[in-house]
Amino acid sequence: EEEINTSAALIRGVASRMSAMGCDLRERGLDVYMTSTVPKGSGLSSSAAYEVLMGTMLNELFWEGRCTAVELAQIGQYAENVFFGKPCGLMDQMASSVGGVVSIDFENTAHPAVEQLDVDLHAYGYALCILDSGAGHEDLTNEYSAITNELRAVCNVFGKAVLREVPEEAFLAELSKVRAAAGDRAVNRAFHVYAENRRALAEKEALRQGDFDKFLALVRESGRSSAMYLQNVIPTGSTAAQELMVTIALCERILEGRGAVRVHGGGFGGTAQAFVPLDMLDTFKKATEAALGQDCCHVVMIRPAGGVRLG
Repeated sequence: EEEINTSAALIRGVASRMSAMGCDLRERGLDVYMTSTVPKGSGLSSSAAYEVLMGTMLNELFWEGRCTAVELAQIGQYAENVFFGKPCGLMDQMASSVGGVVSIDFENTAHPAVEQLDVDLHAYGYALCILDSGAGHEDLTNEYSAITNELRAVCNVFGKAVLREVPEEAFLAELSKVRAAAGDRAVNRAFHVYAENRRALAEKEALRQGDFDKFLALVRESGRSSAMYLQNVIPTGSTAAQELMVTIALCERILEGRGAVRVHGGGFGGTAQAFVPLDMLDTFKKATEAALGQDCCHVVMIRPAGGVRLG
């Protein structure tokens, strides 16, 4: 119990699940040294990446690389759900284990459908920036859990486990009943999820067609829906401290309709992501850092691979 919400819980959870799957870890171990230049709370050095790193090491050193990228992601989710105590989904783990730009369909969570997309941001004339808002999200497990719990309450009205199993038409037809049972915030969050599932498909198609302007428009639309309906930008009841929303507002003002900016990762604290035209990248970086602090703007590349063994 004392390891809940700690890195030790994630290590133990990964090892436990791999052991149950047949990896013999009895009387075996390793000393690990880790270093990273990724800033804390960036939405990039998340627990998912940590879980995949642990799973990759154990898989390569003690199990001859038998686990697939999908299995490593599922192991990470198990560790986070059961040992760490956070009811996360599988998306971050899949992104970390597969790598690159990917489209993932989770209808069958045991066998997610993964499609890698060939995307060169620089060829489109853009850079991807991650902006540190200055607000951590280490103590926000309850905020993340509330999203899951509220959406589950919506599903319970229809006797279903996940929102995907509830047709949107049925949700709209029973809206008053859902509001009474789950509350209005849950209803707004459901509106976001229904629209976001459609947007994800549209984003994938836009990238496939090479229509980056359409992709950016969808990113902007997604970000606004996330802030308005999913409500994962400002922690509940926080009025004086709204660092992430200020970061997003500042970026929109600097970009003046170009590119796109939105909440990055789970939200409530942490970072924003911005697609910035290359011809204004220097100006954008200087302006954001002048307002938010030195080195708050990180120009990043999308890693083409997930967990890998070097040498």
